[in-house]
Amino acid sequence: MSRSFRLCDFSPWLMAIACAVCIGIYLPGLSGAFLFDDYPNIVDNNNLHITDAHLSSLVRAALSSPASEFKRPLASLSFAANYLATGLAPLGWKLTNLAIHLANGLLVYLLAAALIRALPGAGPGRADRTRMVAALIAMGWMVLPINLTAVLYIVQRMESLANLFVLAGLIGYVKGRQRMMAGQRGIWLCIASLLVATAIGLLAKETAVMLPLYAFLIEWIVFRFGSANGVHNGGKKHRGLQALFALVLALPLLVGLAWLAPGLLRASTWATRDFTLGTRLLSEARIVADYVAWTLLPNPEALSFYHDDFRVSTGLLAPWSTLASIAFLAGLVATIWFQRKRRPLVALGLALYLGCHLLTGTILPLELIYEHRNYFASFGLLLAVVPWLAAPAQQTSTEAPSTLPASIHHPLPMSLPRYVALGGLMLFWAAQTAMTAYAWGNPLRLAQDLAGRAPDSPRAQYELGRAYIIYSHYDPDSVFTRMAYAPLERAMKLPDSSILSEQALIFFNARIHRPIADAWWDSLIGKLKARKPGVQDESSLAALTQCQREGLCDLSKQRMLEAFLAALSHPKPSARLLANYGDYAWNVLGDRELGIRMAKAASAADPAVPVYHVTLARQALVLGRLDEVRQQIDVLRHLNVGGSLDPVIAELTARLPAYH
Repeated sequence: MSRSFRLCDFSPWLMAIACAVCIGIYLPGLSGAFLFDDYPNIVDNNNLHITDAHLSSLVRAALSSPASEFKRPLASLSFAANYLATGLAPLGWKLTNLAIHLANGLLVYLLAAALIRALPGAGPGRADRTRMVAALIAMGWMVLPINLTAVLYIVQRMESLANLFVLAGLIGYVKGRQRMMAGQRGIWLCIASLLVATAIGLLAKETAVMLPLYAFLIEWIVFRFGSANGVHNGGKKHRGLQALFALVLALPLLVGLAWLAPGLLRASTWATRDFTLGTRLLSEARIVADYVAWTLLPNPEALSFYHDDFRVSTGLLAPWSTLASIAFLAGLVATIWFQRKRRPLVALGLALYLGCHLLTGTILPLELIYEHRNYFASFGLLLAVVPWLAAPAQQTSTEAPSTLPASIHHPLPMSLPRYVALGGLMLFWAAQTAMTAYAWGNPLRLAQDLAGRAPDSPRAQYELGRAYIIYSHYDPDSVFTRMAYAPLERAMKLPDSSILSEQALIFFNARIHRPIADAWWDSLIGKLKARKPGVQDESSLAALTQCQREGLCDLSKQRMLEAFLAALSHPKPSARLLANYGDYAWNVLGDRELGIRMAKAASAADPAVPVYHVTLARQALVLGRLDEVRQQIDVLRHLNVGGSLDPVIAELTARLPAYH
């Protein structure tokens, strides 16, 4: 075969094919609807629904996210831009997510190629093979099933957008270090890549804070803090880089731990969770170990989206897989240490994977499991696996020199089995993602698919029942009406379930004017008495309140009061629960004094949330308490960052003279 015709020359075509395949796989899912957390963050977030690009509108949109105290303004602005362009039609929003994912795929290709070129033994003659391996890594990453939610779950644009800057920052850092190793000036490119990319990425999501750690791992394993002419061989270390990481990694880490530690040690921090700091760490060992299988060899049951049926670890042998997972993770750490020189790509890939989970899989009181947390981590696993599978067999002295860097050239007798394995994995990942994307293209199909994947998940069964309710259009004779009860009643009886299913059953029967079973009320109230209500419980009570306030549901006031009092019986009720009870008292019971008292309690419990002060001001206006109105307007002015509260402040101020 002619030397001019080599497979290695086709990496640009392979990337084009990868993008086309990725688009084809995700295309059926783009017709899906908004889901789950899309509603509070996008659909019900009126501050995002801008009609112009004026500064005040953009500031209001940028600071509107309820998902984080840091507001994630860049992600919110991208949502606002989607609304300005296409309104609430989900297609445009999902297309934007897909475009970001494709851009990230290109950056994965560039980063992988840069890392392979930086390895010992890489040279100009191996450039084609390097690009080919990088393209295979990018292709695999783009079609991985575990990355699907970052594309089709609109709100997870926060994750993919943050990683756009993480990947770009790492590429800049590697390029800067390559210049430095060649005796050229590159330190300022390294510094700018770390600082600027991290700062911008943080505006999309806090996970971008991990960029300096990823750069440090690359430095430790690939460049080894080497200077020009001291490349990889224990030569003089670059003191400036050591100082840089002390400033951008070690110091922020110590400050962050000092800031977080007091809160993490308080019992109240964990009061709304079904795990403690200790049981969380034990559980995350199993979860992070499971993510490896979910990434490389996933099955539909693993990628079920809902994981509320997960059994929290309460000891090393409860369940036994806890200790086994800790041993497995320890083995990965040992592999990183012992292979960092012989097989640096394997070591680096595993280090990036574990490093990615240090933020979300350790001490922070977050939900235990989410697939999208592997959006960057999955790149690490592919970096460790794909080059090994793509490496050619050892060549004899009569063969042409290998085009792979020496550190990813392995003395295996045959390449064909590994090539077949790699091709099989690619097809497997693409098929799994295509089937799941197809399900995401229709809300009912998705609910049925997820309920089938997770039969013991209360949330999955609830969402199936809820989908049937939506498709019934509240017609008592609809076939979907008959189908709704079974999954909801199943969800209601599953261990550790919230009151979502009871709320749905009560709400549904009230809307279609059917009797409400006492067993539903008893179960709802019993759960609220048994444990401190969580976000789902509070949302359920708010939904019932809204339905009754709008005259759509004729609910027992006695039963509703029992439910609220049960929820409030636990120490330190949340501001949201207090506000919900105040809403019920004011608008349903007609008890104005109780309503305003609860509004004051809510604003005192979380004084930084403007909506509680707005509610209190409007209630005080109705009662003619003008001094209280003025006090709340003053509070709102202090909270009015960038003029985002100008409209509501103007409205309240304009209404004051009417009471003089």
